[in-house]
Amino acid sequence: MTSQRIAFKVSGTVQGVGFRDFTQKRATEYDLRGWVKNTHCGRVEGEAQGNEESLQKLLKDINKGPRLAHVVKVEQKEIAAKDGEEGFSCYRTSESGFANIE
Repeated sequence: MTSQRIAFKVSGTVQGVGFRDFTQKRATEYDLRGWVKNTHCGRVEGEAQGNEESLQKLLKDINKGPRLAHVVKVEQKEIAAKDGEEGFSCYRTSESGFANIE
């Protein structure tokens, strides 16, 4: 089974509502690798890697978000897969890196 990797960016009411924990929990359930973080501009972004079916499940979940979230938009793009990554991490809030992804 081939592994795919996506970068995603979620806009809306997505900080202070448990969005990172929600995303990490779902990604772990789907056996995905990657990370999620809050950005200084108020969004949540991350990367997820795994099989296409699991990635689609995760995207469906983050389109909805946890109970208190209000997702306005989810942007995604396919990026190069990474080797050697284990698990799905929550990172601290930092600057958005989404625009830097080729």
